[in-house]
Amino acid sequence: MTERLMLLDTASLYFRAFYGVPDKVKAPDGSSVNAVRGLLDIIAKLVTLYQPTEIIACWDDDWRPQWRVDLIPSYKAHRVVEEVESGPDVEETPDPLAQQIPLIRAALGAVGIPIIGVAEHEADDVIGTLATKATLPVDIVTGDRDLFQLVDDARDVRLIYTARGMSNLEMVTDATLVAKYGVLPAQYADFATLRGDASDGLPGVKGVGEKSAATLLLAHGDLDGIRQAAASGQLSAAASARFAEASDYLDVAPTVVRVATDLDITAPGTRVRALDPAEADAAGALAEKWNLGSSMTRALAALASVA
Repeated sequence: MTERLMLLDTASLYFRAFYGVPDKVKAPDGSSVNAVRGLLDIIAKLVTLYQPTEIIACWDDDWRPQWRVDLIPSYKAHRVVEEVESGPDVEETPDPLAQQIPLIRAALGAVGIPIIGVAEHEADDVIGTLATKATLPVDIVTGDRDLFQLVDDARDVRLIYTARGMSNLEMVTDATLVAKYGVLPAQYADFATLRGDASDGLPGVKGVGEKSAATLLLAHGDLDGIRQAAASGQLSAAASARFAEASDYLDVAPTVVRVATDLDITAPGTRVRALDPAEADAAGALAEKWNLGSSMTRALAALASVA
């Protein structure tokens, strides 16, 4: 079996599970458990299909870090439901999902998948650091396009893209990004900066969409090259004016858009393994208490099959 590390963008997956799994099966106390059951089923499918030998659930310890907000105040602002002065703001999350998050963490622990988060950083930054430092081939599992910037054929870092659903998983490589967007993974952060992203509150450069961003990057290599071309009159007068107008945004946006790759992370034991008898009993007890049933069974069986 080829050694391979799988990095889960955990929130991306449990949001998908919550919205994709009908809320019909309840815990004995009436609590919703669809996101937990759905996430366990997602893990079972991923492990069965891609056979990782190591797996980590990467966590948003801060989904909207203040240092990013300080640079671009609109960053994810439309998703804030409560500002918290001394900690992470509260993200808009349906109550039935928010109530399941502690159980999601417990279920991940029960099946032997470690959770890693870093204070004042998003799961994207954890993934970026672990993928960059990994000595094994890496599969990143996410529905977030921001992580396309980490794809690297030379280092065998692939991305399993879930945005079209678990029955339509897409393996993203260098060639995928060139074919779809006309840019290399190393250019993707600049591409996203130029294009902007309403879902993250990034305005982009006025008048620059995906096609024009790709054309500019093809001609000038990176954002710095494009800005130099605009300043020296190599672009049209209208384009140069747009880049001059966006100058303050372009000074800071790359820091916001690029994921961190240098966090101080010491990963715990991440090897996929079968549970010992005591751990198996604890997982069974958790499943019984919360009515996780066949979802827990499938996840444990899949993990044991590659251990």
